[in-house]
Amino acid sequence: MANFNKVNVSLDARTELHDKLSLTGAEISINNLPAGGSVPFVHAHKKNEEIYAILSGKGKAVIDGEAVELTAGDWIRISPAAKRQFFAAQDTAISFICIQVKENSLEEYTKDDAVV
Repeated sequence: MANFNKVNVSLDARTELHDKLSLTGAEISINNLPAGGSVPFVHAHKKNEEIYAILSGKGKAVIDGEAVELTAGDWIRISPAAKRQFFAAQDTAISFICIQVKENSLEEYTKDDAVV
C-alpha cells in the first residue's frame, strides 16, 4: 500500500476530498461559486474550526452577522460556534478551499512533528 493518495479534481460547485484522499484528520473541500451565487445555507459546527483560502475571485462571508470582504489570497479562520455563509460578488465568481479540523487538536507542527 502506498503512503500517499493523489487525486485531480474538476471545477465542480463543490468537491469533498475526505473519501477521495482517505483523509483521517481533516475534511477539505474545494468550492466554486458563480458570480452572484452563494452557499445556500447558514451553518456552524459542533467541534470543527474551518480555515478558508480564497483561490480566485472575490466575495464575502457573513460571520455572526458581520460582512467580511474576501479576495484572492485571503485566508480566514472561523471558530466552530460562529454562524457563517459565503457569497460570490455580483460581477465575479469565487473559488475557495475549506479545511475543517477539530478545534484545539493540533499537538505538534512543522519541525516538532518531523522525523529525520
